[in-house]
Amino acid sequence: MSVTEASRNFADCINRVRYQGVTFILHRNGVPVARIVPEEKTTKRAPEAGAQPAKPPPQEKPAGKSRKTNPAREAPAPEIW
Repeated sequence: MSVTEASRNFADCINRVRYQGVTFILHRNGVPVARIVPEEKTTKRAPEAGAQPAKPPPQEKPAGKSRKTNPAREAPAPEIW
C-alpha cells in the first residue's frame, strides 16, 4: 500500500490492523518504508515519548467554609468601653 493511500484511509487501516490482525507494508515510490502491525497483547510497552501520565480524579472539597482565612491577618476585635 502506498503511503499516500494509507494516509487517506488511516483510520480504516488502523481498524483492520487492530480487529482483523492485518499487517500493512507502506511503500514510497515503490520502496518499502514502514510496516503497520498489530500490537501483541502480552507486550507491555514503555510510555510514548512526551506522553502525560494519567491525572488522578479531582478530590471533593469539604462542605463548609469555602475560603480559608489566616487568623493572624484578621483585624483584631474592637475593644468595648
